[in-house]
Amino acid sequence: MAEQKEDKSMKAGRVSQTVYRRSVLKQIQNNIEGIDFLRPSQEETCYIADESEERITIATDVSLAGNEKDLGVFAIAQAVDQLASRGARAYGISVRIMLPTFAYESRLKAMMVEISEICKEKGLRVFFADAQSVNGIQTSIVHVTAHGEAKKEQLLASRSAKAGEEIVLVKWIGMEGTLRIIREEGAALAERFAPGFLNKLEDMRDEIFSDRAMEIAGRNGVSAMHPIGEGGILAALWDMAEGAGIGLSVEMKKMTVRQETIEVCEVFHLNPYQLTSTGAVLMVTPKGEELKERLKREGIPAEIIGHTTEGNERIIWGGGEKRFLDRPAPDELARIYEMKENVNA
Repeated sequence: MAEQKEDKSMKAGRVSQTVYRRSVLKQIQNNIEGIDFLRPSQEETCYIADESEERITIATDVSLAGNEKDLGVFAIAQAVDQLASRGARAYGISVRIMLPTFAYESRLKAMMVEISEICKEKGLRVFFADAQSVNGIQTSIVHVTAHGEAKKEQLLASRSAKAGEEIVLVKWIGMEGTLRIIREEGAALAERFAPGFLNKLEDMRDEIFSDRAMEIAGRNGVSAMHPIGEGGILAALWDMAEGAGIGLSVEMKKMTVRQETIEVCEVFHLNPYQLTSTGAVLMVTPKGEELKERLKREGIPAEIIGHTTEGNERIIWGGGEKRFLDRPAPDELARIYEMKENVNA
């Protein structure tokens, strides 16, 4: 009789690559045969919904949990950026909101107002919207499906990154996580920081959509683009390299992070390099300096943080020391929710 493996409970956040391959990918193996581009994997966030001779419709799904009234805005930004990283322009979304049974209708209305306003601003149609009050959950959950269209010759995949090219970081890491921490812990932060400091942080919300930066990069010879989401820049670097089967060498000191993010993370003892970072994007290109300057001319911050390599070594240099990149860890934002749950227990 075969020995049964121990069944373990899972940590908050996305499942490990081992669990994903064993309990997700292996179970659908027969259903994904013949899918060559945007093939299902933990690194690939988009899929082909429809295609014609010249154009392809791409879709992506994003689910976020939290108490913020603009939670849907973060989900939409993440979805739009994911489509843009594949060379597609988003044109519409569907949204489903699940609320705990103790939530008031006013919370639902406020969330939908935020969603409606950002969709108007970004020129997105809302194809479908639904809301449910659900037993057994303690925070709101927003699920967004976004659709976009791309020309076939412009399509990129997560595995498109090539060895021997430069890695460009666009914008700053930790923006989304910082904003969401403010929403969750605003009272605690107000005791430590002046109102002007917190107001300055709010300006970051304008930066969480990076579709324009990726459209520019797509016209300037990038091999691959990878939005930085759950798990922060360290998870994004791993996913990008893992999806392409390559190595990398990057310098920690070149990773751009705003001082405000560092100070907020210090209050709660969080690692900004493992903090969800919608709006920040990794780009792989043979012309790093040229791309960096092109983006900067458009007012978009960009820095070369390292390069890709042959093989599987994924190296981070920091303080003169060399270390190897670990597999993705849970996002630091989860610790904020855990702290709140412990206080309310």
